[in-house]
Amino acid sequence: MGVITGIMSLLFGGGRNVIRETVEVFGENAEKGAARSVALQQATLAQLGAEFAVPRQGGFDQFMDGVNRIPRPALVLGIIALFVSAMFDPIWFAARMQGLALIPEPLWWLLGIVVSFYFGARHQAKGQLFQRSLADSYLRVPQVVQNLKTLETYDAAAVEEELSALQDNPALLDWQRSLQP
Repeated sequence: MGVITGIMSLLFGGGRNVIRETVEVFGENAEKGAARSVALQQATLAQLGAEFAVPRQGGFDQFMDGVNRIPRPALVLGIIALFVSAMFDPIWFAARMQGLALIPEPLWWLLGIVVSFYFGARHQAKGQLFQRSLADSYLRVPQVVQNLKTLETYDAAAVEEELSALQDNPALLDWQRSLQP
């Protein structure tokens, strides 16, 4: 028994765990990794929050916010205008499309890259917002299930009885009469 106790205190004594320490050399401790991940996320959010902590009040900031909102509506309205122009003046439209056919392919690639980055970043931000809203919805599921169970046990007869008791209440009848002109 003393030998086993000696081995156990050698491995686990003094607040140490030699086996755990040896295993952590070959693989990450999941709990400590999660703690580091949380700390990184908190630091990132704090940095982002500090960036937007100062309110934008200057005219230049408001102007730039307005300019940043122009491209998406301008692209949509431009495409709709192309469809309308094709219906009203097909010859004029065909001449413009022939001009587009002369644009070199590398310039099309460059346009595609710019538009992809612009809309891709917005798509990613909206996608993350959507996932966050889904997570919020999933968190409300237990409350909804509980509400449904409560509604299933709803006793209509008891509620009717309570309502009829309220209608026979003299104080309520006096109050209703006082409200009538």
